[in-house]
Amino acid sequence: MNAYESSDAYDSSDAYESSDDAAVAIAGARAGAHVVRSMYGGQLDRIDKGAGDFATAADVAAEKAILGVIRAARPADAVLGEEGGRQGAADAVRQWLVDPLCGTLNYAAGTMVVGVNVALRDGAAAVADPFGGEVFFTDGKSAWLRQDGAEDAPLAPSSASRLVDVNLDPPFPSAPAFRAVELLAHAEFVASFRPRVVSTTLALAWVAAGKRAAYVTDGGDLTGSVHFAAGIALCRAAGCVVTGIDGAPIGAGSNGLVAAADDETHRLLMSMMRGRS
Repeated sequence: MNAYESSDAYDSSDAYESSDDAAVAIAGARAGAHVVRSMYGGQLDRIDKGAGDFATAADVAAEKAILGVIRAARPADAVLGEEGGRQGAADAVRQWLVDPLCGTLNYAAGTMVVGVNVALRDGAAAVADPFGGEVFFTDGKSAWLRQDGAEDAPLAPSSASRLVDVNLDPPFPSAPAFRAVELLAHAEFVASFRPRVVSTTLALAWVAAGKRAAYVTDGGDLTGSVHFAAGIALCRAAGCVVTGIDGAPIGAGSNGLVAAADDETHRLLMSMMRGRS
C-alpha cells in the first residue's frame, strides 16, 4: 500500500485528524458516493433549476454528507457546493469545490453513469464512481486509482481506446465558431476516433485513467467550476494535455476544455476544431 492506504468499507473518520488533503477529498467523495448508491432507484423529489435542469434529493443529501466530512476535517475552509452555494468564512484562504452528483439527468433516468467530484482549489481532488467502485484521486502532484480490495495504482493516460467523450449539453457559448456536435461529423474524427456522450465529468477521470483518449467541452473558464475542477486536477497530475478549445492554457479568460491523453491526440483534435472554426 502507498500513503493513501485502501479500505474495503466506507469510513471517513481517518480524514478528520488528517493533515493530508487528499485523504479529506477521498473521504468526502466516498461519503457522497455512498449516499448516491443508497438512494438510487427510489422515488426522488426534484428541485427545478430552470431551463430543463434540476437537482434531486440525492444531490442535496450527497452534498450534505460531503460537507460533513470537510467541516469535520477542515473547519476553517470555505466550500462552494453546486446545491448549497458558498459556505464558510468569506475571507477563508482555502476553498473546496463540490459537485455531489455529476450526471443528475442520467441518475434520475436510472442510468448508473455519474460522478461525485470533490476538489480543493489548486490542490488535492477526488472523483468517485459510485457504481463502478472506483475513486480517482490526486494530491496535486501525482494521481491514483483506488478500488476496494486492491492496492492503489497510479493513473496512466492512454489514447489506445480511441474513445473521445464530447459534451453536447447546452449552453454553447462558442457557437457558431465552435460547435461540439460538428466535431463528431469531421471526416478526420470519424477516421481517427469513436465518440462517446455520457453527460458526466466522470469522463475526465477516465481520460486520466486511460479509459478515454480525450474529453471535449465548450464553456468559459472551467478551472473554478464545481463540475470540472476535480477532473482537471486529475488530468493535470496524471500528465494529460489540458487546454481550452483554442489550445491555450486554461485559466482566467480561457474557453472550454480539451483534455487529451497525449500530445498527438491533442494535436489531432485541435487541428479538426480549428478547421471547423
